[in-house]
Amino acid sequence: MLAEPARFAPPSSLLDHVRPAALTLPESGIVEVMNYGRERPGMIPLWAGEGDLPTPAFIAEAATRSLAAGETFYTWQRGIPELRCAIARYMAGLYGVPEDPERYFVTGSGMQAIQIAMALTLSAGDEVIIPSPVWPNAAAAADVIGAHPVYVPLAFDEVHGFSLELDRLEAAVTPRTRVIFINSPANPTGFVASHEVLKGVLDIARRHGLWIIADEIYGRFYYEAGLAPSFHDVMAPGDRILFVQTFSKNWAMTGWRMGWIEADPSLGAVLENLIQYSTSGVAAFMQRAGVAALERGESFVSHQIERARRGRDIVADAILPTNRVHLVKPPGAFYLFFGVEGETDMRALALKLVDEANIGLAPGTAFGPGGEKYIRMCFARGEAQLTEAADRLARWLRR
Repeated sequence: MLAEPARFAPPSSLLDHVRPAALTLPESGIVEVMNYGRERPGMIPLWAGEGDLPTPAFIAEAATRSLAAGETFYTWQRGIPELRCAIARYMAGLYGVPEDPERYFVTGSGMQAIQIAMALTLSAGDEVIIPSPVWPNAAAAADVIGAHPVYVPLAFDEVHGFSLELDRLEAAVTPRTRVIFINSPANPTGFVASHEVLKGVLDIARRHGLWIIADEIYGRFYYEAGLAPSFHDVMAPGDRILFVQTFSKNWAMTGWRMGWIEADPSLGAVLENLIQYSTSGVAAFMQRAGVAALERGESFVSHQIERARRGRDIVADAILPTNRVHLVKPPGAFYLFFGVEGETDMRALALKLVDEANIGLAPGTAFGPGGEKYIRMCFARGEAQLTEAADRLARWLRR
């Protein structure tokens, strides 16, 4: 008698064998709204963290020349020497730090820079302290490796906007804490840590033997005095600080997926290995584009910053007079993060604004604890589009 053929479980049963950390990663609340409204005629999409300008031609042409020259082979894991030298010159010019290419490691996006920084500093079961609301990918990077994000709520008042209370931050430290993640200027809140706050965070890290992962990618988008305060300004040699950066925001290169880590050169071999076992390096032709961005892109960056400053004022000055928003003009980044009087379900509000105002905003619920009462608008767009979006939103608020 023939044996019965083996019975296989339906494919859905495979989920029973997936790591819990992978299963429990939250779905993106931003993507939900984008998918809901992206094909609507006349939609003004202000939900994503990017502007509407394409990458400048001189950057793309550098990649094209590299491809034409046949630069399509494996390359340096840490990044091509020309790009690392260009990054070193750029950072030295901004912050007055020594021009040392050995401090810089090219990654496949700012997101990968964060992932590698966390893989360097965190083990399963460790904790990373993250002020919140915050870009959700940072906490997810910890979740993926089995570490635990511990959120510290930012304070808010209608005079000063968002702020970080150092006592609350230090109270979150436990024996399992290994890292403090600081994003300043911050997505989504626009919060900018002062030099005094940065010194306070650094003092906490020193007292408890913690790493700091410093996400300063919006450091150029600072509307008070040109360049936002940085840990570069307050740190000393030997401090445990990893800086993560990206080409995405300054040079309109979100789709290129290229960034860098800045770290003490003593960590070079470890970081090189982490890059090797992740992506084996960034494509050479993309890195040639990065060199062009750094060496020839300063006027474009200045244009982007001034454009965003005008965008902030256009939208904020249109909706503040409705007296229905809880909003302080942010000092940094390029988002308005505001509450709306009478609205408590921000996911529902974001979907409603798609239907009733034909504008796309991101619900604050997508940004972790403390974001539940807010909604985010990206103002890194052209004046005409932002003027129309602000008018639509103001009309809706006055209804």
